[in-house]
Amino acid sequence: MTLITNHMPTAELQAIDAAHHMHPFTEDKDLAKKGARVITRANGVTLTDSDGNEFLDAMAGLWCVNIGYGRNELAEAAARQMTELPYYNTFFQTTHVPAIALAEKLADLAPYDLNHVFFASSGSEANDTNIRMVRTYWAQKGQPERDIIISRRNAYHGSSMGSGSLGGMSAMHAQGGMPIAGIHHIGQPDWWSEGGAMSPDEFGLMRARELEQAIEELGAHRVAAFIGEPIQGAGGVIVPPSTYWPEIQRICDKHGILLIADEVICGFGRTGNWFGSQTFGIRPHIMTIAKGLSSGYAPIGGSIVCDEVAEVIAGCEFAHGYTYSGHPVACAVALENLRIMDEEGIVDRVAAETGPYLQQKWETLADHPLVGETRMVGMMGSLVLTPDKASRATFAFDAGTVGLICREHCFASGLVMRAVGDRMVISPPLVMSRDDIDRLIERATRALDLTHARLKQDGMMKAAG
Repeated sequence: MTLITNHMPTAELQAIDAAHHMHPFTEDKDLAKKGARVITRANGVTLTDSDGNEFLDAMAGLWCVNIGYGRNELAEAAARQMTELPYYNTFFQTTHVPAIALAEKLADLAPYDLNHVFFASSGSEANDTNIRMVRTYWAQKGQPERDIIISRRNAYHGSSMGSGSLGGMSAMHAQGGMPIAGIHHIGQPDWWSEGGAMSPDEFGLMRARELEQAIEELGAHRVAAFIGEPIQGAGGVIVPPSTYWPEIQRICDKHGILLIADEVICGFGRTGNWFGSQTFGIRPHIMTIAKGLSSGYAPIGGSIVCDEVAEVIAGCEFAHGYTYSGHPVACAVALENLRIMDEEGIVDRVAAETGPYLQQKWETLADHPLVGETRMVGMMGSLVLTPDKASRATFAFDAGTVGLICREHCFASGLVMRAVGDRMVISPPLVMSRDDIDRLIERATRALDLTHARLKQDGMMKAAG
């Protein structure tokens, strides 16, 4: 048996990594000079690196390890499935038990009439599926000209050509020929950065009504769907004003366009409900899922589709799919993950206990001189770094300069907290205890103190002119 272990000194591992491993969203030459952090093991909510340093993982990996690390039940489920049926495809009029069982479970968990699942291996793949599915849907209904999908600036829906085009991140669109044709972007509901003198409720309505303006400009006969994350995750945990989603829903209903809720981050308990759509009262035709579906223990994603859309798609050969659609091992792991979440009442505990406790503690950080705003829904939060709270000012430096300083102090304080521009965001494992939350806040406070001291020392507490 070949075992991959930390059998070399950190410097040697970093050198091999730099020589052969191309990292996502990374300038590899700069990383090679610094050396990648080598994570060797994890348990509960704690990561350990190759030098023995421990970190409280307030990002649950990449927004995904909802049940925490080290759950042997998932490893055992994978091993059982590997010995029984390690792989088979779902093409050519064939299926298998894990895909059948998981599709049924997801139909049971999903709200409204979302009763059908098209499997993928990631959220990016699932959103690529959604592009083809909504366009095929309208073509089958005799309206092939309805091919435009409306999304939002600063949204994140994946990094493939299709899903990256759906997203609205300018840095991604600057490379590789994105966005593809037929994708249109409107403004995001980020009141702190873009609301000006409007109240949050006024701003939420204004931004939602940009959807209707776009439909009217493009022509309702051309618009196929609108896609949005209930809360924008990678964009900085942008929690929309309370007026936003009801107005988006009204506009979609009025114009008869499909509504896609990207639940890749918000799904599976993150917001205190099984799905963010339930938290915000969204009634989607399609929900994109991944990440928390297996708590990151196996790569799996998919699209949960409503009865009406599934019925139309069923009337044709949908020429789409992936080798690993409904991979039996990934499905088995996801089923075991959902069983644990259900039987241990993890989602209910987030809603009633740990989520409110984390929010209470997180909001105390708003008193810090460096913090302008704190937001938290369930176990998903952000704080905005600012040199001047009253004016909601940005720093007089390139966006992200201060965020990266704070991130380094987080690591030095034993905390994984992500920087998005000059926002710090968290999305911790849903199994965090109150003691874990206390440690998170203690370490976040230390990182903020160190960042503030550094900025004052270097004369960086300056607002943009």
